[in-house]
Amino acid sequence: MEPIASSALSYVLKDGDCFIVANAAGDIEGGSDGFFHNDTRLLSRFSLRLGESQPALLSATVSRDNVMFVAHLTNRPLPPLGGSPAAQGVIHLQRERFLRGDRLYERIACVNYGQGIVRLPLRLWFAADFRDMFEVRGSVRAARGELCAVDPTPDAVHFRYQGLDQAWRSSVLSFSRQPSLLSEEMAEFLLELGPGAREEVYIECGLTAAASPSSKHFRNGAVQARVAMRTRQRRSSQVRSGGPLFDAWMDKSRADLALLTSELETGPYPYAGIPWFSTPFGRDAVITALQTLWLDPGIARGVLAFLAHHQAQEESAFLDAAPGKIMHETRKGEMAATRELPFGRYYGGVDTTPLFVTLAGAFAERTGDLAFIERLWPALRAATEWIERVCDANRDGFLDYARGSETGLSNQGWKDSEDSVFHADGRFPPGPIALVEVQGYAYAAFRAMAILAKRRNDVDVAMHWQERAERIREAVENRFWMSEFGFYGIAVDGDGELCRVRSSNPGHLLFAGLPEPERAASVAANLLTPAFHTGWGLRTLASGEARYNPMSYHNGSVWPHDTALCAAGIARYGDRAAAVRLLRGMFEAAVHFDLRLPELFCGFPRAQGSTPVAYPVACLPQAWAAGSAFMLLQACLGLEIDGWRGEIRVERPMLPTGIDYVAVRRVAVDNRRVDVVFQRQGERVSVHLEGRDAAAVPLRFFGG
Repeated sequence: MEPIASSALSYVLKDGDCFIVANAAGDIEGGSDGFFHNDTRLLSRFSLRLGESQPALLSATVSRDNVMFVAHLTNRPLPPLGGSPAAQGVIHLQRERFLRGDRLYERIACVNYGQGIVRLPLRLWFAADFRDMFEVRGSVRAARGELCAVDPTPDAVHFRYQGLDQAWRSSVLSFSRQPSLLSEEMAEFLLELGPGAREEVYIECGLTAAASPSSKHFRNGAVQARVAMRTRQRRSSQVRSGGPLFDAWMDKSRADLALLTSELETGPYPYAGIPWFSTPFGRDAVITALQTLWLDPGIARGVLAFLAHHQAQEESAFLDAAPGKIMHETRKGEMAATRELPFGRYYGGVDTTPLFVTLAGAFAERTGDLAFIERLWPALRAATEWIERVCDANRDGFLDYARGSETGLSNQGWKDSEDSVFHADGRFPPGPIALVEVQGYAYAAFRAMAILAKRRNDVDVAMHWQERAERIREAVENRFWMSEFGFYGIAVDGDGELCRVRSSNPGHLLFAGLPEPERAASVAANLLTPAFHTGWGLRTLASGEARYNPMSYHNGSVWPHDTALCAAGIARYGDRAAAVRLLRGMFEAAVHFDLRLPELFCGFPRAQGSTPVAYPVACLPQAWAAGSAFMLLQACLGLEIDGWRGEIRVERPMLPTGIDYVAVRRVAVDNRRVDVVFQRQGERVSVHLEGRDAAAVPLRFFGG
């Protein structure tokens, strides 16, 4: 099911479990716009008018820290209301908005720059449809609950809805002053403005009524929102370079990750993306944590703790659940509560479980925090045992999937659209399906468990998991390799037939470290040809393959996180120059997207003077798209932190094109913080540590 597109450029804010999507004027006008809380739309219309006229937009922006939306507007000619008509462009309106504590705060400030008195009919049109996010995305329901009559009171409007799950959902619009006219769909404030006069209206929307919206409430809430956002950003290291635009991209990516990260009881957790996926996803969060692990291991810790807490304990075909399996996504809306869809807590992702184990191993290497691993150990054992059970049931020993119910996802890898896995002639394969990259994740998971078991002095178990890793590695090399292409096929189907299709998936095998070096070099060379490399990033499917379409969701588009994983894999096998090339293309694409990489964009080839082509319903921002900037940079710098030894390792670093200096500020090593500074010196790149703790942290440098 493909979501509907928003009609115009959207401006997004998020805090906790609520977010708002509106147009440049700050209006919510339908489509995918709205103010949402827990997958339910609390406001489906929220539009500002001056009488019958729509204000003219001057500019709109979201602050650099992603806290405050600001729109500047002016009046079109106003009809006389007992006085002289107001000419166009004499009234300045400034809409300021932020979210805090599941509540929307807004200030509308009006200033008269004309020479005469203006009576300004400020009107707000509103509605609340309480539609579930899946309805907003396009799902058609046989029945809905009861939408109650709107209840206007002197200074507020109450909306209520009783869902088919019998739960009551409500939202309340509260005003700082009583409207001169109030109905079930509109509030009018008749403001009289003398020359140079300023009037303000404060509005709040939340699950309950506000005590009294005011300037003080607005200012205090804004301070709290900014402090909370600043705290989230300060956990992470910061990148500084000799390139202001490059720094702006890094800062925007860092701010987007802070925006999308919610503080849960188990720790920080990056929600997947806005608007469609503003909720905990397993795969997305694990990959985001891997992308940012070198800069902020706290995200990985929060992700691991949350996913361990929600690990499946029982079998359920409807939920695609089995003991030990790690959650794919969770939803809190009405359709999940009524089980119209299985996504209340859904486990239909074949790759999330091995990725969870892989992240735990990477977290341990990054931090040396064996005590946390000990607390996770039962969850890690259960997850690994699930992987083993599924592999043991497959004829080749592969980790495969087949959905348990027709309501579940038909494809359960990261390319989970219905048409993303197929044979060379375009036909769809029978299940169960073993995806090539998933075998790489399983290999990495077994290796991670072997290393952790050895750390725990459990030598026999460590040897067992190392043998499992080697077994799956050999099976992949034997069954997936296509010698005529020097590449791996995308999947092996339920009949044991290889889907001989060239996709970006084998790039993830390189990230996992599975292929032998000669084959890894061949995969890398293929990925860098025009069949894959558009000039902006890597296509998910090579041009010329059956079902190739550069405008599709998974069959020829460019996903930044996919390109970043491939780049990290290519760099792992020694080609850091290719990582620099891929980072350059993605950076230049980001510039065209206002420094915010979308979930995906179209896979058209880059031409002289061209720009990347947007995919119309991509999430923006999206966590693993924002995190890709940092994975790409790490692939170039060759920087690793060894938490066991408390040291920093840098191997054959290269700097981004046009950048002669990069400093990674406040890198955490044990309880110390250091700055890692890279400097181009002719054909070489040097590296040194700075900061108060620099002398206490060992630096191992290889090549340059």
